[in-house]
Amino acid sequence: MTDNARSRAWFRMAAVYFAVAVALGITMGASGDHSLLTVHAHINLLGWVSMSLFGFLGLAYPAITTGRLATWQFWLHNVGVPMMLLGLAAQLKGVPGVDPVLGIGTIAVGLGVALFTWLVLTRITARPS
Repeated sequence: MTDNARSRAWFRMAAVYFAVAVALGITMGASGDHSLLTVHAHINLLGWVSMSLFGFLGLAYPAITTGRLATWQFWLHNVGVPMMLLGLAAQLKGVPGVDPVLGIGTIAVGLGVALFTWLVLTRITARPS
């Protein structure tokens, strides 16, 4: 495996989201209040799982972690996910006026996923045997 700073960053972020998801799960279980179950699921899938996969794919195919598009993809996802999660949590708790935050976060995540898809489709090539 090659040394890849972007993959290391993805793995670090994934670990943080994993810890946050587990803490929220424990809190929900202990309190009996599962109203943030959707947030818990999104933390796990967009944080822990997706970011881990971004990291592993970056190690296997370093070309997807370099350049401006890869930088934009990293930051769109890492800014969009917390915005989306906070907006979603606030919406589920009945806080008025959070729809724009949720919407902007969701759009940022969607754009980051679109960029990741582009990077995978255009930069992963067959490896020589």
